[in-house]
Amino acid sequence: MKKDIENFIAEIDKKNSHEPEFMQAVREVSETLIPYIISKKIYHGKNILMRMVEPERVLMFRVAWVDDKGEIRVNRGYRVQMNSAIGPYKGGLRFHPSVTLSILKFLAFEQVFKNSLTTLPMGGGKGGSDFDPKGKSDGEIMRFCQGFMTELYRYIGPNTDIPAGDIGVGGREIGYMFGQYKKLKKEFTGVLTGKGLSWGGSLIRPEATGYGAVYFAENMLNHVNNSIKGKTVVISGSGNVAQYAAEKCIQLSAKVVSLSDSSGSIYDFDGINQEKLNFVMDLKNNKRGRIYEYVKKYPKAKFFKSQTPWNFACDIAMPCATQNELKLKDAEILIKNGCICISEGANMPCEPDAIAVFKNHKILYAPGKASNAGGVAVSGLEMAQNSLRYSWSREEVDSKLKDIMKNIHEACLTHGDENGYVNYEKGANIAGFIKVADAMLAQGVV
Repeated sequence: MKKDIENFIAEIDKKNSHEPEFMQAVREVSETLIPYIISKKIYHGKNILMRMVEPERVLMFRVAWVDDKGEIRVNRGYRVQMNSAIGPYKGGLRFHPSVTLSILKFLAFEQVFKNSLTTLPMGGGKGGSDFDPKGKSDGEIMRFCQGFMTELYRYIGPNTDIPAGDIGVGGREIGYMFGQYKKLKKEFTGVLTGKGLSWGGSLIRPEATGYGAVYFAENMLNHVNNSIKGKTVVISGSGNVAQYAAEKCIQLSAKVVSLSDSSGSIYDFDGINQEKLNFVMDLKNNKRGRIYEYVKKYPKAKFFKSQTPWNFACDIAMPCATQNELKLKDAEILIKNGCICISEGANMPCEPDAIAVFKNHKILYAPGKASNAGGVAVSGLEMAQNSLRYSWSREEVDSKLKDIMKNIHEACLTHGDENGYVNYEKGANIAGFIKVADAMLAQGVV
């Protein structure tokens, strides 16, 4: 079996050795899926996984735009349309200097499994640009978004590919891109999700990824007769996902003690309550400030420059910043300090060696494709509301989100049980694979 896995990875590596993030995602999935595929006659010998790791289409294009000084700037834009077996491509757009084709392919590949787990009819895709919104004026961001959409609009649509937001792409950027799409296509359709409430957006969508990651953690804890109530939670990041993960933890009576950004981490022993979180939301969302400003407002807290929060004692850790942020030594420290549960809010935030530590110690570990699927789940609900020309209440959407996260947890239990210990990584991979693989077999070799 090990030889089969290595042979498969070697074959993929021939074409993608220059894409480390993508190869990391492929290896992680292969190690649990290939034994399952070999054991199932319906899948064995059909090269299903080989077909799944190859994108159906990769778009790369130039985005030229003019800055406030009148100078022409050039960035690179991408859209990876990975798999459409169960529905139109669905996945976010990321604007960040670190964006490469490797990162977007890994995100698109993960998105295929994540979208399948929601049970909603959505294929997987991802896109973005190496454009950095930080430090740019609204006018510059608008002109870039318009230039980006002028290239992308030909390849997306409500029944083809429905992008959403991601790092660097919030309501402002979605608005600018939607306006340009509407102008070019001369139609008002639900082609983007994460829209404003007054023009087709869904309640709970901004909160969904963070809320969902907490709901998933609660499901894991409940399964072992435990609860999130009273637990100490360490969260990395201070953007959208981290903010709403913290908010839901607070609502469920957990104690959140940290947030972070690229400047470092804050630690608040007294806990970050809703008032303090509101300050962070205003600081990050409106003032575009840095997390160290938190200790100026709340001097009892401490700021640790250029440090991640994984040194802080906790019961639950929620990495909500970016990929590969939690490393082997961080995992060892978390275990030593008594951490019992990891719920990933970001995509692939834990390095493979760190994941191995969590599983070796038999603690609860939820991979992002399961635990952070709440965001795309509510994006799917937004698509449904757009098609119906209807809007559900906050309570209705939140209830649907809770049900979806519970169902994802149940699917992981079905396929991840290992003599009483739930391997959520294995469970999520197999559960996500089955629906996509069955659809691909039914549709023939295309």
